[in-house]
Amino acid sequence: MAEEVRKLSGTEKAAVFLRSIGEADAAAILKHMSPKEVQKVGQAMATLQNVTREEVKTVLGSFVSTVEQETGLGIGSHDYVRNMLVGALGEDRAGSLLDRILSGSNTNGLEQLKWMDARGIYEVIRLEHPQIIAIVCSFLDADQAAEVLSLFPDRDQSNIVLRIATLDGVQPAALSELNEILEKQFSGNAGAQTTTVGGLKTAADILNFVDTTVEASIMEKIKESEPDLGQNIEDLMFVFDNLIDIDDRSMQTLMREIQTDQLQLALKGAEDNLKDKFLNNMSQRAAEMMRDDLEAMGPVRLSDVEAAQKTILATARSLAEKGDIMLGGGAGDDFV
Repeated sequence: MAEEVRKLSGTEKAAVFLRSIGEADAAAILKHMSPKEVQKVGQAMATLQNVTREEVKTVLGSFVSTVEQETGLGIGSHDYVRNMLVGALGEDRAGSLLDRILSGSNTNGLEQLKWMDARGIYEVIRLEHPQIIAIVCSFLDADQAAEVLSLFPDRDQSNIVLRIATLDGVQPAALSELNEILEKQFSGNAGAQTTTVGGLKTAADILNFVDTTVEASIMEKIKESEPDLGQNIEDLMFVFDNLIDIDDRSMQTLMREIQTDQLQLALKGAEDNLKDKFLNNMSQRAAEMMRDDLEAMGPVRLSDVEAAQKTILATARSLAEKGDIMLGGGAGDDFV
């Protein structure tokens, strides 16, 4: 009788592959992954049980087939790297990474920060010039940068976000200053290209992960000094109300990943049209029960509603990053 072969996710396939090649080789591969990737693959390696021989054979066969088809031999290295990263990350997310790779800039010091917790990063950069802080935050993942930003005093937060939003490149001299902060060596020279970091989208992405009260305070200060810039940042932010723009299939995928009581709390403060969007993607019985629960629900703290909405948004972004759903961005035409 043939062994049953499960449908494994990409992360699970990576876990099976790494468990198949031995500890030393697996460790060498993990060194090239980001902290989040290591965490995801490591968790899959630890939890994936009862892997059959047929599943191992299928995963290894798929790997060999992919390598044979996608090898970069004979292809211009820059074009190959560009096509690979754009295919994996999308045009926007691949852009800054391509600049760092192809311009010859070495960001080992900054990459090491990604392995630290927010408090550790804050202690490294808290006494530095706000422009340096902005550059460091721009290199971090948005959720990690949001945690670091929240540790700064209120009076500094809007200034840092403002600088992130107006960044359009980093000169080699600035990287040299970062080198002193992180005590790491950056390769490059005075004639090196600038590295694209920061910008409006980076600022918006970071603010999406910041606590709602902090986010409102930062935006208020930015709009006081730079009204147009503040509006541009706000336009790029993906907020809970924007979920009304996602397609029904994505909405159903999202709802499978969130808890009913969490959704109920989040919808308590939502507009009727957004409530209908969620309810219309439930079964008739589930929708009726949710309506009854919402009507019977007493007053709740606004902070609790906002926290539930933030949690659902974080789940939506995670699903979007994995390609499971598409989020219509605040700018109208963009998808993440």
